[in-house]
Amino acid sequence: MAPVEDGSARFLELLQETSTTAPVDTTVVDATYALLHFSDEENGVHKLPDSFVYLLIPGLFSNHGPLYFVSTKRFFSKMGLACHIAKIHSEASVEHNAWELKQYIEELYWGSGKRVMLLGHSKGGVDAAAALSIYSQELRDKVAGLALVQSPYGGTPIASDILREGQVADKETRRIMEFLICKLIKGAGWSGAMRLDPGSRGDGGDIRALEDLTYEKRKEFIRKHKLPDNIPLISFHSEASVAPGVLATMSHIAHAELPWLPRILNEDADDDAIFAARKVPVIVPVSAAMAITALHLQLRYGEKSDGLVTCRDAEVPGSVVVKPDKKLDHSWMVYSSWKKEPTEPDACEMCEALLTMLVELGKRASK
Repeated sequence: MAPVEDGSARFLELLQETSTTAPVDTTVVDATYALLHFSDEENGVHKLPDSFVYLLIPGLFSNHGPLYFVSTKRFFSKMGLACHIAKIHSEASVEHNAWELKQYIEELYWGSGKRVMLLGHSKGGVDAAAALSIYSQELRDKVAGLALVQSPYGGTPIASDILREGQVADKETRRIMEFLICKLIKGAGWSGAMRLDPGSRGDGGDIRALEDLTYEKRKEFIRKHKLPDNIPLISFHSEASVAPGVLATMSHIAHAELPWLPRILNEDADDDAIFAARKVPVIVPVSAAMAITALHLQLRYGEKSDGLVTCRDAEVPGSVVVKPDKKLDHSWMVYSSWKKEPTEPDACEMCEALLTMLVELGKRASK
């Protein structure tokens, strides 16, 4: 197994550079003026070149979180970068999404003439790695790098425990999961097909989306499909806080997308406007849930995790590993931009730092 390299120090340097906030003299400039005249993209030193197309790949159940990666895409677009969010069916199997991503990458490459930089969160990173593994010959000259963020490349004990008979789950639990993935949330199935056919609603979820993340399935897949050695890889993993204060946190406001709601906008409305019109607020105990599952994984398996993925399972052999210097649970990619502290970097800036590292790794490999 190829050794990993620790790139945390360089990542923190780049993060500091990209997220440095310009000082504002509040005795002269009021808060309103500062908000209007000091934009995010002007604050730090931004090194991402426009010679690539940047593709963000969201994770499992992302079809039900319409704000997933939206802030990051907007952040990149303000810097003049071509950035896209992969509209794949998040509840599809890894191999199905690998094929979808292959098509997506080839469309972006042939349409722009630029190689594609990939950043996948959670299962999105596993899907992206699968695309590079299965279709290595087709994509080897079209992809410039891949950052896997909190991705269960080696599998996750959460999926294994849910589906393994005699552990946490039994046959009834499996039936419940099949119902949730294949029936209840099947309305999200349109998202994966929307790229080619906006009128399509897809075929619903696939229980293999969860099965593919079990240890057994991941070992089998990795044994059959090797990652190409010519593409720079970054593995980002983090730990969730299990402090009593976090465990006591009740909720954040999430948004669920209801694709079955009738169209209430005119026919000329774009997809983003339609998605926004179909969002409803839902109370989700995100931080507390991640803290509880992280504590469970620590007590049961002796492994540190972000609440869903252990640090060990998120490290891809041969990659540069990034470990942030702060506690981040698995939901930070979705929620960090909502609760941003003025002095703390959010997911947008962390994604920029990770992709900047990928660009550097590519330059180093070409020398």
